[in-house]
Amino acid sequence: MRSMLFVPGDSPRKFEKASEGRADALIIDLEDSVVTEKKDEARKLTLAMLKGRRGPHQLYVRVNALDTGMTLADLAAVMPGAPDGIVLPKSRGGDDVRQVATWLEAFEAAAGITVGTTRIVCVATETAGSIFGLGTYKDCSPRLAGLMWGAEDLSASLGATEKASGGVFHSPYRLARDLCLMAAAAAEVAPIDTVYTDIDNLTGLEQETRAARRDGFSAKALIHPKHVDIVNAAFEPTEAERNWAEKVIAAFASNPNSGTLRLDGMMIDKPHLRAAKKILGQP
Repeated sequence: MRSMLFVPGDSPRKFEKASEGRADALIIDLEDSVVTEKKDEARKLTLAMLKGRRGPHQLYVRVNALDTGMTLADLAAVMPGAPDGIVLPKSRGGDDVRQVATWLEAFEAAAGITVGTTRIVCVATETAGSIFGLGTYKDCSPRLAGLMWGAEDLSASLGATEKASGGVFHSPYRLARDLCLMAAAAAEVAPIDTVYTDIDNLTGLEQETRAARRDGFSAKALIHPKHVDIVNAAFEPTEAERNWAEKVIAAFASNPNSGTLRLDGMMIDKPHLRAAKKILGQP
């Protein structure tokens, strides 16, 4: 999964348009993009979108945060539509995942969904306190599929006046990004890069996405359909990377009892083999 496109939960028209694109996943949003007065309507529309699904996209639903008191109502409304996963905003750590997982088990059973199949992706850096919970996601639940870092809400939590300048995040946001990446790697789930908000700056989007892939992120969240193809392409291995990976795998296949090898004048070992398999999508 490379691209996760947010779609407002109260807009079937935007959902229809997003469904025509090539995002790997659509996140139907019940949180920030829906005003309080329209939450009930958005829940009903979201259920209809889930039941009317078409195409290869995975469908996630971003519910409202646990501290709003609306999460249970969101889940009760949308789980009969069997979403592939739930996105939990403002997550504080593993305990929040365990709480949502417990609720999901009950809703799955009630809806006739195989228990344990609904995944959870957490937006894990939206408050100052959440940074200190990043180390608690490992082994918190087999449902956990990814950790996404977010900058927009974090700036409000910090009381910051600016997140970035010249297309480069300031240090508090780079810290949140990097720690989220490491937490996801430690928990063995997908690290997901934050949204790119300069909608028409497609060059900046490509640069940020390539930097995310370079550092280890495997997917990016999006807020506009025209970002999808750029992000998908940026996460594809280059020809040079594919050639290197194939040579590494072939070298170890020819020398199965060797822990280290010499390839093109460089020493390679088993971490290089794991990296090569990851580039080619091999287990």
